[in-house]
Amino acid sequence: MLNPKFKLLAATAALFCAATSFAQESQALLDVLIKKGILNPDEAKAIQAEAKKAASQTSTTISSKMYIDVSSVSAKTDAGVKVDPSGTGIDVKRFYLGVAHQFDSMWSAGINTDSAFSSATGATNLFIKTAYVQAKFSPEAIVQVGSANQPWIPFVEDNYGFRYVENTLTDRLHFGNSADWGVHFLGTSGMVSYNIAAVNGGGYKNPTRSKSMDLEGRLSIEPTKGLVFAVGGYSGDLGKNSNSSPAMQTANRFDVMANYTCAKFKAGAEYFSEHNWGITTSATSDSGDGYSVWGQYKLSKIWSIFGRYDSDKPSKDLHPTLRDNYYNIGLQCSAIKGVDISLVYKNDNIDHPASASAVTNYEEIGLFSQIAF
Repeated sequence: MLNPKFKLLAATAALFCAATSFAQESQALLDVLIKKGILNPDEAKAIQAEAKKAASQTSTTISSKMYIDVSSVSAKTDAGVKVDPSGTGIDVKRFYLGVAHQFDSMWSAGINTDSAFSSATGATNLFIKTAYVQAKFSPEAIVQVGSANQPWIPFVEDNYGFRYVENTLTDRLHFGNSADWGVHFLGTSGMVSYNIAAVNGGGYKNPTRSKSMDLEGRLSIEPTKGLVFAVGGYSGDLGKNSNSSPAMQTANRFDVMANYTCAKFKAGAEYFSEHNWGITTSATSDSGDGYSVWGQYKLSKIWSIFGRYDSDKPSKDLHPTLRDNYYNIGLQCSAIKGVDISLVYKNDNIDHPASASAVTNYEEIGLFSQIAF
């Protein structure tokens, strides 16, 4: 008999081959090992079973999502002067391309790129939105290291369901990031799910570090199918606490959401309040809050109507009379899996703007679509 260590080595080689090569080739190797007396038939069968199990846990998937619209925009200042981006045209507001690889039942990795137009550069830029390694110890304990989805905005987007028409409330007002670089802890146990992230604070477009990390968290509960309640919060310096320019105050945000979805309709609401968002390096304090309500009613299997209303005061201390009111209404067609097309009207109106050049009335009508696979 051969030393068990040699058997272990041979078994490891055969297992690797079986998991990465064709079945016929791995069988040939096992036959040779049996013939030479390194393995017996029972040991070879056990190795084949383990190899098949390992191969079934390994997979690579490619995904993509695009938001595109053809619309007419009218943007006016408080004086009634039309300004950019007034006009008619086509926008590809987002194009995501992702690759995810599952190494085994525990380890995986993913990367997702984000392509969008930047008004600062006047060109379409490509960003790494998410790029992380994941360890799934159990459904209740998952760790992601790198740039991953933040606890709040993507969660609300999934419940809202019309991200391709408009960003959710905190994202639209730039009071949060949808992804950031850091360590993310998440999991689900029965009706309860959670997500806690310690991040750099600058968002996925800015991976640089500061002197401290920000914290964002969410706790949600689904007491019955389709009914979801969630509470969340954020605290940190938004990546602005450096040795050369230290943060003077902390940004905070509090969030709550409720959403109900059934076969025929959907209804939901989100509320937030914030303090010192975006001004952590300033001695001046500010605060804001707002809410959003949305609904959808399915007329048939492929047709539905939907709408949303937002009301917020983004600068209650510095500009207490400033108020933003936004709404949209639309008709959606989902005739093809992965393709949604909607005829949408949007209106965003700002009362008592902080600047005379600010757009105070924004109207848009057109076709908005989401293409995903």
